[in-house]
Amino acid sequence: MTIRVMVAEDERLVREELMYMLQQEKDLLLCPSAESGEQLLDLYEKYVPDVIFMDIHMPMLSGVDVAKKLSKEKAAPPLFVFITAYDDYALEAFEVEAVDYLLKPYDESRLKEALARIRRRMSNALQTDSLKNEKESSASIPATSKLLIDDGEKVVVLSPGSIYYATRVNRFVEIHTENEFVQGKMTLQELEEKLKGFPFFRTHRSYLVNLDYIQEITPWFNGAYNLILKGAKKTQIPVSRSAQKKLFKLLEQ
Repeated sequence: MTIRVMVAEDERLVREELMYMLQQEKDLLLCPSAESGEQLLDLYEKYVPDVIFMDIHMPMLSGVDVAKKLSKEKAAPPLFVFITAYDDYALEAFEVEAVDYLLKPYDESRLKEALARIRRRMSNALQTDSLKNEKESSASIPATSKLLIDDGEKVVVLSPGSIYYATRVNRFVEIHTENEFVQGKMTLQELEEKLKGFPFFRTHRSYLVNLDYIQEITPWFNGAYNLILKGAKKTQIPVSRSAQKKLFKLLEQ
């Protein structure tokens, strides 16, 4: 992991000393340095560093002002390490969630501690982003592209898109396509789990329906409804009262 670092310090000798110390770290890539808060903002837009070491007192815009501005405007602001000759600004620095606070003249061991904190913070952020991306990726991809149904004698391979509906029959599930059905040794709940990511909806405790094959919704009695599926059979599927509202909402999306 390469960490892009920028230094903002208006005193040339102090700035060069810190940059020299940072150059000794193999995983750091130094960006051009800034001498003022305004210059720092300009350079940030061009180089987008991961970490900024900056003096609290700089001409025109202070380090704290810059940190507040970047934290407010950027979705992923950099990490901040404040540097100063005074130790009475620590509270103000940590109000903008600074990673660390270094006093001049720089102590090599304290700088190492600050860098260790930076590496831990960035490593944790990378792991969090990776888990988030994996979760989003897995959520956007259907759980399966083929369905294996064990009917007790053989294993039948079905495409989820070919399934019109499934219904519970005793201890089995009947999975219906346009012209045939397969009886599987599983519960309707187990089948529903396998079909997550595909447009199936539980209209009734005993029925799981592919929303893509609904042709009509017709009133039944006492405020209930039936679904009429596409195809020559015009299969009717009951809709429980508890499922009606969610079903209509899904179909309207």
